[in-house]
Parts: sequence; C-alpha cells; structure tokens
Amino acid sequence: MTENDELFGMFDAEPQTEPQTEQHTDAQTTGSHQLAQAFAEHTAQGSQLDADIHADMRAQSSPAAPPLPPKRRRQVRAERKRRRRKKQMRVLIILIVLALIAGAGVGGYQVLRSLRHANVAAQTKESATLDYPGPGTAETVDFTIEEGEGVSSVAQKLVDAGVVRTAGAFTNAVDAANAAQRIQVGTFELKKQMAAADVVTIVTDPSKITGSLVVKSGEKMADVISAAVKLTGIAQSDFDALTNASTNGGATTILPAVAGGQFEGWFEPGTYNVKGMTSAADVLKAMVDKRVAKLQELGVPEDQYETVLIKSSIAEAEVNKDEYYGKVARVIENRLAQNIALGMDSTIAYGAGVIARDLTVSQLNDANNAYNTRIHTGLPPTPISNPGDKAIQAVMNPESGDWIYFVTVNLDTGETKFTASQSEFEQYSKEYQDWEASH
Repeated sequence: MTENDELFGMFDAEPQTEPQTEQHTDAQTTGSHQLAQAFAEHTAQGSQLDADIHADMRAQSSPAAPPLPPKRRRQVRAERKRRRRKKQMRVLIILIVLALIAGAGVGGYQVLRSLRHANVAAQTKESATLDYPGPGTAETVDFTIEEGEGVSSVAQKLVDAGVVRTAGAFTNAVDAANAAQRIQVGTFELKKQMAAADVVTIVTDPSKITGSLVVKSGEKMADVISAAVKLTGIAQSDFDALTNASTNGGATTILPAVAGGQFEGWFEPGTYNVKGMTSAADVLKAMVDKRVAKLQELGVPEDQYETVLIKSSIAEAEVNKDEYYGKVARVIENRLAQNIALGMDSTIAYGAGVIARDLTVSQLNDANNAYNTRIHTGLPPTPISNPGDKAIQAVMNPESGDWIYFVTVNLDTGETKFTASQSEFEQYSKEYQDWEASH
C-alpha cells in the first residue's frame, strides 16, 4: 500500500447512517486527529525528496548543465507525477476536512440548540411557578369559586384577578397541601399579590366563605331563607311570597308537582353562591334543582320524592348519629304497617315551633298541631327539615328488625336503644330521665 493509498483508506469506510450521538461525535473527533497526523507524516516524508528534485530542476534550467543520468530522469518524471497527485490529494484532503468541520459544526449546532431549548424550558417552567412572597396588598378582591370548578380553572381566575402571580404557583400549593378535594364553593375576600399557599388556606376553609349560602343537613327552611336574606339583601317578603303555600307563589314554577306546593325539605344541603343573585326565585330554584337532581341520583322514584323526604327528615331529626338512621327508618315503617301513631317528638316540636327538649305537656297533647304524631296517625303533612343523603339512603334501605320503640338515652354521646318490647321501652325511658336529671 502506498502512502497515498493509506491516507485515502481512512475515508473508504461506509458512512454511518445512525443518528448523531456522543459516540458518533467522538468518532468524528478521533477521525479528525488521525487525518491531521497522517497529513503531517505525508508532508514530512516528501520534504526531502522535494528538495532533491528542486535542485535537479534548477540544474537543468541552466543551458550549460550536463544531462541527467537516465535513472535520475525517471525519478524526476515520477516526482512530477507524484507532485500532481499530491496537489490533487491536498485539494481532496481540504474538502474532506471542510466536510468534517461542517459535520462537526452541524452537530455542535444541534447540541447548542438542544442546550438552548433545555434552558428555555427550564426558565419557562420556573417562570410558570413564580409566586408572590405575600401577605398581599391592601387592595381586596371578592373571589368566587363556582360549583364543579376545577383547580386549573380556579388557578387561572386567581391570576386574572391579580391574587396569585402564576397558575403554577397555586396548583403546586394545592398539591403540597393535598387540598384539591377540600376547595370550597363560594365567595372569598382575598388580597392582591398573595402567596399561593395563603390562598389555599383560605379557599379550603368553609368559615372564610363570605358570599355563599350553606345549607346544612337537617336545617329547616325558615333558617335557610333567613341566611339567604342576610347574604343577598333580597327582602324576606320576596321569599315569603314564593314559599307561602296558600298563594302557591313558587310551586308551579320552581317545585315539582309532587311537593304539593311546600318548600320544606326541598333544599339540597350544600353550598350556593348567592351573592350575585338578585331575586328570591333564583335562590330557591338553585336549591330545589339540586335536590331533584340528587333524588334522581339516589334512585328515588319520582312519585315517592315527598314521602322519602318526610321519612328521612324525621330519621335525621330523631337521632344525632347517622349509624342509627336505618333503624329509625325501620321503626317508622313498622309503625305505619301496624297503623300505630309514629309518636315522634321531633314532628310535634316542628309544628309547635320549638325544639324537642322544650316541648310542654300541653303541646304534646295539642290535637290542633297537624304535626302531632302522638295523636295523628300516618306521616306528617310535610318534611320537617332538609334531610341529607345518608338519611335518604337509610329510608330507601332501612335495616331489618321488629323494633317499634327507640329512646336516645344519652344526648351527649347520642347512644340510642331500640326495642319491640313495651317494658324495655319504659326501662330505656327511665334511663333517659335519669340522664336528663343529672344534666
């Protein structure tokens, strides 16, 4: 192999078709070093011969110079050919080196471009989670979270309102506090430029709700409307005009027909953003619509809506532990089946407008009270409160048992005892009286 063949052999290998990697870049660097070394060796080996040939050529240029020996002439001709090849070789090497440099340049550009993109991405991610240090400016914002609104939507609204600096700061704070399921529906008073973690603390605290109506399980219609009046500024008379059964004000437009024109029991427990509402009809309709939707969700037959609400409101009012709802529901069913008066003090108290513990003997014997289930058999005319889901489910699936009596023997713990025996009932009643006397 000649020196030129050896040099050219370095470029005979098939080009790699695999994507550029660090290994490929190293191979390029190694190849460039080998090329430079071979070029230097090739140049050194020809230097001496070049000097000799140049001397002979200078000698031949003189007219008086004797002719060169035949061997020397052959060497000169060979050297001329070699010089031509060498010149061609140099051109080729330059082209190859330029190609290698260009290739390395493309690879370098790709690397620099990737690094630049990574840096931009990191900066973008960092800027997307920038936060205010807090505690906020003096400027306040009434911020409302709607029913069913997701964390990302709340985050963007907070940014738009100037409360938090970035949506990412808020979502990160929610994740850190594991608070996604605890965000409340309602209106909150926030400040401009708050720390995201401080915002999360507020919007997960029901006591911080300033513009929302909260309907609790077992709460009566009158109490709910009173709270709505205070929150909205809508006149009590506007609500009365709609809820008064004698005028049938809102029955046909808001209540389902099965309600019989009565709103008691038809407010679904939950939180309602009523601050922006301007009419009593809007407030009432929001609660009734949610109640109907929940009854449908729980699988209550439409013709049983009112009956189920009456029974579940009694079950929830009679005991203060939901574990007993199913047993109370069974007592109601057993008494109705045997045509025994329900005898529920909770219904009598509702009709008399007092709490059960304040009932007097006269009230217990008042036959004019349509809700006096000691005297009147069957169910009372309407629900006595707005029952929650657990009580409704208990009525839909009452526990099995033959109980027709129950007594809550300890109002502090809620302990309640059930029986089908009159004598045991009297024993439990004495147990309650003893507790009452000591408290």
